[in-house]
Amino acid sequence: MKLYIASSDDILSGSATDIYFLRTKEILIKKGLSDVAVRMEVHINGVPRGYDWAIYSGLEEALAILSQRPVTVYSLPEGTLVPSTFPIPLMIIEGEYVDFVELETAVLGVLRHATSVATKAARIKRLAMDRRFIFFGLRSAHPALAPMLDRSAFIGGLDAVSGVLSEKFLGIKPSGTMPHALIVVFGDNVKAWKAFDEVMPNDVPRIALVDTFEDERLEAVKAAETLGSKLYGIRLDTPSSRRGNFREIIMEVRWTLDLLGYKHVKIVASGGLNEKSVLQLRDLVDIFGVGTSIAFPPPVDIGADIVEVYRDGRWVPISKRGKLPGAKKVYRCSTLEYEVVPWGSNPKKCYEDVLELYLDKGRLVKELPSPSSIREYVLRQLKEVPEPTPVD
Repeated sequence: MKLYIASSDDILSGSATDIYFLRTKEILIKKGLSDVAVRMEVHINGVPRGYDWAIYSGLEEALAILSQRPVTVYSLPEGTLVPSTFPIPLMIIEGEYVDFVELETAVLGVLRHATSVATKAARIKRLAMDRRFIFFGLRSAHPALAPMLDRSAFIGGLDAVSGVLSEKFLGIKPSGTMPHALIVVFGDNVKAWKAFDEVMPNDVPRIALVDTFEDERLEAVKAAETLGSKLYGIRLDTPSSRRGNFREIIMEVRWTLDLLGYKHVKIVASGGLNEKSVLQLRDLVDIFGVGTSIAFPPPVDIGADIVEVYRDGRWVPISKRGKLPGAKKVYRCSTLEYEVVPWGSNPKKCYEDVLELYLDKGRLVKELPSPSSIREYVLRQLKEVPEPTPVD
């Protein structure tokens, strides 16, 4: 038995690739074309229906892969909000093609997946900017992806993540409450809540799960009476098969807690939440735990195409049909307004040059921001765009 995962060495060496790239490399070398330099453009091919923008993510991992080869890389900053209706180069890779041909699979896989997760997280966060969101989606995906999923959800704007490895990889302390299993093993919700309070350190918020054995309103009141002022919040994770009208259940719980003097107790909602449910509950819920809808988002399609080849001492624009030949520069006027011009040309209306040099022949030449800094960059941009129309 084994885990079917590619190691870091597999990915960085280029072994985690498609066979046709290795065959392409072999053909180019044997036919004397190993020294042909190209400029390859990475761009968004399409977004899910109803999306007006995407959050460009996964840059750090893509750079880690590309830095194994003597290539030069220009890129938008990670976390940049990119409009879906305008073809904007996300990245330009420059170098001899045989040096990086087999890395395309891994680079695109990283960028596509991270961008899709971060974009979904950002859409959900934008629907309730004043509410707190915790990413609960690790059980929805292969555990090898846990750090990537936590990172992408966090830089997409979520406030916290539940993964233990997030502290090691991201410097973020994990957040979470308690599972139904704890209460079931005790066989008594009061005993379980008390045990949690007695064992957990003081800096862990006391959030009681209140839908295990009894009506949610009754369990919420019982939790408040048990923990009193220590109780930070109650979590409702009622499965859809037993839920009824989730909003009405939460309204009933909130009303009763307030009526009995427990206005300080926050409401935490989780369990199959998506954009539409966040919109429906945002006036009642203080903290959302969102998992599968972010961990398994509709994909943002990202592709890569050669747009220039170096021949006879100069860069020659060339591309497959349907693509714009020639390398391009990207300038930004505002969050959703960009201008794209041929490489070496001057912009006419936008003057913030956002396609920056990150790798110079494989060497990192620009300091990479922390996940927290990227998240703040994303949140600043989200405040400048309208709320998305929920699509799920």
